[in-house]
Amino acid sequence: MNASPKAIVIGASAGALDALSVILPALPASFKLPLMVVVHIPPDKHSILAELFQAKCRITAVEAEDKEPIMGGTAYFAPPDYHLLVETNGTLSLSSEEPVLFSRPSIDVLFESAADAYGPDLTAIVLTGANEDGAKGLACVVEAGGTAIVQNPQDAFASAMPESAIAICPDAQVMSLAAIAAYLQKV
Repeated sequence: MNASPKAIVIGASAGALDALSVILPALPASFKLPLMVVVHIPPDKHSILAELFQAKCRITAVEAEDKEPIMGGTAYFAPPDYHLLVETNGTLSLSSEEPVLFSRPSIDVLFESAADAYGPDLTAIVLTGANEDGAKGLACVVEAGGTAIVQNPQDAFASAMPESAIAICPDAQVMSLAAIAAYLQKV
């Protein structure tokens, strides 16, 4: 486990807004790391996540753009109907490749690409959700030497996603939302 990661990736689905509302507004303005966030949003819906969290947070919150350089202190939200990927050259990319587990954006796609880019310098967090997206990606993060954190399924609005992640990554740190927020404040 790396106590000083260079990036954070977060995946969430059903119940995501409430879960992220505990974690992201708790981060101080001095938070130095980039966060890449995938929330399952229907492809035909406009996402207001970036605007919503920009209003609630002390860090910058934006919808990710293709080829955008990754900056610290910024939460990048995947736009609807696009996979969000981290490139090894320090930029983000968007892809309209096939959905994974019926989801585009896919948490697995983000986590796998971020594991390739950051290796042991990555912390990945799986939050509430009603499917198993994120579990395989979390395993890739662990294989690359990164840190795996999973929301306690008992506290989750939808427990399937955290339970799937724990089943594949039994050594993941299982935490409450408040504990995840406290953990990130210290990295």
